[in-house]
Amino acid sequence: MTISERIFELLALRGMSQKNFSDATGIPQSTISDWRKKNTNPASDKIMIICHTLQVTPTYLLSGIEAEGNRGRSIEYLVVDKTSRDGLLLEHYHNLSLGEQERLMGYAQAMVEMKKM
Repeated sequence: MTISERIFELLALRGMSQKNFSDATGIPQSTISDWRKKNTNPASDKIMIICHTLQVTPTYLLSGIEAEGNRGRSIEYLVVDKTSRDGLLLEHYHNLSLGEQERLMGYAQAMVEMKKM
């Protein structure tokens, strides 16, 4: 099964239309239709947002294999909407110098430690 076939299978399982999927991912409907018509796969830069939208791991999307146990299911990445509070925070963070980023991380870590007390 190809990646695009797996995507369409997941859409059907979730009762999600191509339009809803397009709205959720920002991928044009025409591109999604081309995956089916031309038997092509999504570009690599779209994989993470597709996984987030369909609530699957990249391993599953790419291979159809879901690792057994907790080790294979740990999430080591985040997909963040640029317009969300988290996205805006990340944008501000990346506009800081390396020294400012380190100070901000130190401050955040200190705040977390204070909450544990």
